[in-house]
Amino acid sequence: MSGIIQLLSDAVANQIAAGEVIQRPASVVKELVENAVNSGADSITVNVKDAGKTLIQVIDNGCGMSETDARICWERHATSKIKDAADLFAIRTKGFRGEALASIAAISEVSLKTRRTEDELGTQIKISASSIISNEPVACQQGSNFQIKNLFYNVPARRKFLKSNSTELRHIINEFNHVALTHPSIEFNLLHNNSQIINLPKTNLRQRIISVMGKSLNQSLINLESSTSLINIKGFIGKPEFARKTYGEQFFFVNQRYIRHPYLHKAVVQAYEQILPADAIPSYFIYFEIEPDKIDINIHPTKTEIKFEDEPAIWQILHAVTRESIGKNNLSPSIDFETNGVVDIPVMRKDTVIITPRENIDPSFNPFEAENQSGKTYSKPEYFSNKPPESWEKLYENLQSDKNTDFDTQTSLESESISEPNRLMQFKNKYILTPVKSGLMIIDQKRAHERILYEQNLYSLQNKKGSAQQTLFPETIELNHSDFVSFTEILDNLNFLGFDIRDFGNNNLIVHGIPEYVKSSGIKGLIEQLIENFKAFEGDPKIEITEKIAISAAKASAIPYGKVLEIREMKELVDQLFGCVNPNHSPTGKNIISIIQTDEIEKILNK
Repeated sequence: MSGIIQLLSDAVANQIAAGEVIQRPASVVKELVENAVNSGADSITVNVKDAGKTLIQVIDNGCGMSETDARICWERHATSKIKDAADLFAIRTKGFRGEALASIAAISEVSLKTRRTEDELGTQIKISASSIISNEPVACQQGSNFQIKNLFYNVPARRKFLKSNSTELRHIINEFNHVALTHPSIEFNLLHNNSQIINLPKTNLRQRIISVMGKSLNQSLINLESSTSLINIKGFIGKPEFARKTYGEQFFFVNQRYIRHPYLHKAVVQAYEQILPADAIPSYFIYFEIEPDKIDINIHPTKTEIKFEDEPAIWQILHAVTRESIGKNNLSPSIDFETNGVVDIPVMRKDTVIITPRENIDPSFNPFEAENQSGKTYSKPEYFSNKPPESWEKLYENLQSDKNTDFDTQTSLESESISEPNRLMQFKNKYILTPVKSGLMIIDQKRAHERILYEQNLYSLQNKKGSAQQTLFPETIELNHSDFVSFTEILDNLNFLGFDIRDFGNNNLIVHGIPEYVKSSGIKGLIEQLIENFKAFEGDPKIEITEKIAISAAKASAIPYGKVLEIREMKELVDQLFGCVNPNHSPTGKNIISIIQTDEIEKILNK
């Protein structure tokens, strides 16, 4: 009887490994660009077609490979960085496990041209689904030229789950930027469908950050630097007044490798406490240098998660240096660092005479006497006046009209769309309270407005109707490369909502008009929030793009928590809510309305 367990073939094993290492075209770009950096190149060009689904080409002028290395590099676990297990804790370069190229070759058609400086001819190798098709000498430039075609062509299930071109291109840009932000001394170029979208010449670190993230960031950055026996920290943090309500300008790098680290993120954010609103997120570009044996970078296939040996200590160092940088730049109340830390503190000596403080008191003074015994005259404050304030009767008008109101006999708001203004109350600048037949109704004001705007937006998008009110002065908004790609996908649909926004070139938008319900102030923040909302939804295949845009625009435009509403505004909001198709839930399915039953209130009060 034959056994049940059997060894997988190399081709299948590589395809399985590809599922971990190569998740989308951006994964290929990341691996190949990091290899190009390791090769010593000072110029790297990435050319993709159809967001990498058709072609990913990475060209570098690095050291190149010999014929033998060019062939063996496609084998699984082929690496130039590790010879034994101890080497895992002494890695300073990117990529080390030797799975990337083997995984890429297993799910695509590959062509490699490479030549070393000392060789007259280079080597060209073609591979398809892990099988070598050809291996021959070729005349080519020094360095390496990788071409990856038809990604996932032999794994159709994986290819089917790739997102839209704009989404995949955005992921490629993000991975490209992660490498570019750590190597300002290297020239980087990114082309999509033969059109250049990013050009980064050699420069210093600050200029590289500005080139990647946008010129508007220049006035926001302040220096961050600390050197300790445990870790060295350098980089930049953003001034509080430039903090955004969306993520996208928060970066950690360890030994020139991009990482995500929520724990250390809190160290930075908490340093901004009391100088930033709770919903604002500061920008930061922070670079750590630490001995390789103090970290473990092999805990995740993509190597974006790193374990530090002494994370609490690093947290404290990062928090302290961030607070120090904020203080030095007079961004928060702090010690005057211009004194070089010298504070004039009086010193007590043995012969110092201690004098008890004295206060001159007039015991005969009586503030309630018009003229006291000292002969000085004092006028009574206005609030001691016996004369009542003018129009005092108006304070009791509403109370008098409601004195005989029986809440139990009132028509419930659950079944009517017109509310009584004098029975609406705002609580904590977040909820609207009103009595109804069955008890007390609580309405979440932000979610209610989201529902109203969502249904209006959906109607405008489906009917392609939306009127824009022209702004007095057109506003130009600069986006980073990644956000600009996302925005171009939704630009036409936004114009159906009543926006009048046009592509101004070089990742700039110009806003000529906005919907009637949008305030003209804060347009830049609204656009940034809209993009962030859309990115959160764009990966969900169950939601159509028009619905994603309707939700994103509604969430970005809705009245925020903390806004004080007048009675008239509350009435209008409640009336519009009960005119919606689904007044009970927000566009994302959260509860808008809750009712505390009368008997529940009575139970609480009768305890």
